[in-house]
Amino acid sequence: MKSFLSLLLALSASAMLFAADTSKEAERLQKAATVINEVMGTPEKGIPRNLLNKAVCVGIIPSQKKLALGLGGSYGRGCLVCRRGGNGPWGAPWTFAIGGPSIGFQIGGQATDFVLLVMNANGAQKLVKGKTKLGADASVAGGPVGRTAEGSTGVLMQTEILTYSRSRGAFAGLSLEGQVIKDDGDANERLYGRKIEAKEILFGNPPVPSAGRPLVAVLQRYSPRGGQAYKGK
Repeated sequence: MKSFLSLLLALSASAMLFAADTSKEAERLQKAATVINEVMGTPEKGIPRNLLNKAVCVGIIPSQKKLALGLGGSYGRGCLVCRRGGNGPWGAPWTFAIGGPSIGFQIGGQATDFVLLVMNANGAQKLVKGKTKLGADASVAGGPVGRTAEGSTGVLMQTEILTYSRSRGAFAGLSLEGQVIKDDGDANERLYGRKIEAKEILFGNPPVPSAGRPLVAVLQRYSPRGGQAYKGK
């Protein structure tokens, strides 16, 4: 009897821990939805709509109360959503971890959000290769804000990933060169209930988990059409 009760307690504890971990992913995705909604809600100071419409994927690294800082480095977690086929409706979210040279001078102890626009198929495909170093494996540049995109879009379209930061209400282009993006495998497994690769999430057609629906809905609201088709996909 005691062993049976011990087993039940162990199973209950495991279920509680799993639920707590899953809620972290849900919180991350909900924060990401809030960031996009707030940024796109201020067109004069946010992401130019024409660039969002041309993007094949959007990544968000929501602010954390404490961004992990190591010796000359930083670490955070985010999520990425791509258009199905590159130009279809927004698909399921992929969670990732990001780290690299310290960006603490930009954070300054304040909550900072980061947004990434993947502008072409090459940029999207490079993100599923395990580890992607921005600026080395994929070209990256700080993106334009508001109407400043006019007249410079042609040059920017040669860049695979445009990046932004938002801190203290200020939104600006900021290059994340040197940062390394990699698959957050455990988080994705909890989110989808099974082991799943980044390639399947971003280029396949898995159902959008309930925790990711608010983010997908926000992206669909601001940019229902756009991107470019993945050749051979």
